[in-house]
Amino acid sequence: MGFFSSIFGSKDNSKLKEVIQKGAFLVDVRSASEFASGSVKGAVNIPLDKIGSHFTKFKGKKNIVVFCRSGNRSGQAKSILEKGGYDNVINGGSWSNVNECVG
Repeated sequence: MGFFSSIFGSKDNSKLKEVIQKGAFLVDVRSASEFASGSVKGAVNIPLDKIGSHFTKFKGKKNIVVFCRSGNRSGQAKSILEKGGYDNVINGGSWSNVNECVG
């Protein structure tokens, strides 16, 4: 499988679905206005630029799923959280992708 197809092709969401079904902490890292226009049921909004100042909200969470519009900001959020000591973070990609897994 080529680099681009592994990123943009059909994704295997089975692990994502599994952690969501087990009650993962869903975090939309888009801006407050983007979040207000629609997101995933049960998700909290912690914009990317605020992740570092909200580390306490992630404490004790078994699995954390971060997502945004395309997967770019959530990738950055995952890096920030991993640098902060959280190794249970999944980049869910776009909010619509995560939303499909919640259903």
